[in-house]
Amino acid sequence: MSKVLVSYFSASGVTAKLAEGLANKIGADIYEIKPKVPYTKEDLDWMNKNSRSSVEMKDKSSRPELSDKDANIENYDIIYVGFPIWWYVAPTIINTFLESYDFTSKTVVLFATSGSSGFGDTISGLENSCPEAKIVTTKVNGSVDELAAFTF
Repeated sequence: MSKVLVSYFSASGVTAKLAEGLANKIGADIYEIKPKVPYTKEDLDWMNKNSRSSVEMKDKSSRPELSDKDANIENYDIIYVGFPIWWYVAPTIINTFLESYDFTSKTVVLFATSGSSGFGDTISGLENSCPEAKIVTTKVNGSVDELAAFTF
C-alpha cells in the first residue's frame, strides 16, 4: 500500500478545508505549505499591481521562502499538492515547495481551488520544478470524494 501525503498552501482557508477533508477521507498525513512571511490581506489584493502576490506572480522566477522544510517527502509515494489558482497558475510558493525536495519516482497529484478558472498553464509552470515526478491533475474545485478517487 502506498504512503500518501496531502500537502497544501491556502491563503484564505478554502484550500485548507478541502485538504483536511481529503486527508481524513483517505487516511493520509497532512502538511501545510507555509510561507516564511505570511501573506496579509493587502498582499493578496490582486487588483493592486504592486501587492506582494501580484509582484510574485508577474515574476516567474519568484520563489517565496518556506517557513520550514519538514514535509519528509522521502517517506511518501503519492503526494497530493493543493493550492488556490492565482492568475491561471499555481502560486510561486508551490514551485518553491516542489524544488525544495526530491520528488524522483513520486506521484504528485495536483488539486486546486479557484473562484473562476481551471488549471490553465499550471502544469507547464510546475513540471520543471519536479521533473522526475509523475504529475497527475484532478479537478479544480473537486469534492473530497472526487479527489479521493485519485488514490492509486
